[in-house]
Amino acid sequence: MTIPLSVLDLAVLGTESTSAGVLAETTALARCADEFGYRRFWVAEHHNMRSVAATSPPVLIAHLAAVTRRIRVGSGGVMLPNHSPLVVAEQFAMLEALHPGRIDLGIGRAPGTDPATAAALRRPDDADFPRQVRDVLGLLGDPRSREGIWDHFAATPVPTSMPGVVLLGSGERGARLAGELGVPFAFAYHLRTSGGSFEPLRVYRDSFVPSAGLTAPYVLVSVNVLVADTDDEADWLADPHRLRMLEMLAGVPPLLLRSPEAAAAHPHLGRARRLPLTVIAGAPATAAEGLAELADATGADEFLVAPVTRGEAAVRSLGLLSEAQAVGAS
Repeated sequence: MTIPLSVLDLAVLGTESTSAGVLAETTALARCADEFGYRRFWVAEHHNMRSVAATSPPVLIAHLAAVTRRIRVGSGGVMLPNHSPLVVAEQFAMLEALHPGRIDLGIGRAPGTDPATAAALRRPDDADFPRQVRDVLGLLGDPRSREGIWDHFAATPVPTSMPGVVLLGSGERGARLAGELGVPFAFAYHLRTSGGSFEPLRVYRDSFVPSAGLTAPYVLVSVNVLVADTDDEADWLADPHRLRMLEMLAGVPPLLLRSPEAAAAHPHLGRARRLPLTVIAGAPATAAEGLAELADATGADEFLVAPVTRGEAAVRSLGLLSEAQAVGAS
């Protein structure tokens, strides 16, 4: 069985990048993903980070949905404790009204930033995340109890459809909540190093309760992928990502993405290449084999491919991967 492919773009800045330039690259990548037949294109939420341009998923989603034709566009994800459930529901109800059947609301629990910035966002430390998720579902027209905030407030006056809601996570707590609510679960494998447990996926499937919108568990797995004409070229293009992850693990700011040429000359490249990162890098056949192995290990229903490069190399990677397998297969 061919696993459907989607895209998760983090809008990471390079050493010579501007915010405008990176967002233009994200726009170009979304258009190409649409043409190549990918199922979804998701963007993330980060705040006060010198290396990431994606700060407001709803704004970026509105732009990307307007310049694409078929592909679903969504958040990977909105960090719900940063926001009022009513505001999130209003934003995504409006996006769904503007682009019916094409909007996904991926919801996460983490702040997407440091503690000081989280406080500046007025993120309450004692936020009841499960209650917030249920509030959003109810406001969007999918209530999970007899009474709730949706009895007094409406996200939009006359809805005809609702965005697809997905819970994001890397641990068992989020997996269990997604199962109990009967919504898809997006497993953040792209954040892991090799050897991590897939126990959250078992927890999700074991705790799954069918809902009106989903009768069986559905797992999306995000994974770092870089495809090039040869294995050696893909490794060379992936080196900037490896160095960025080395610096991230060491707590070294600002975590900008170097050029492959600069990465090749870096004194710590050897250490970066020895990191046990979960990156699938190689020629199309190599990448397809790596994804097949991950599918066997996770039972994934869909992959969210996170490019670990920018610009033309990222477009080329998605194109080569789309040629290697039927990306939008059901």
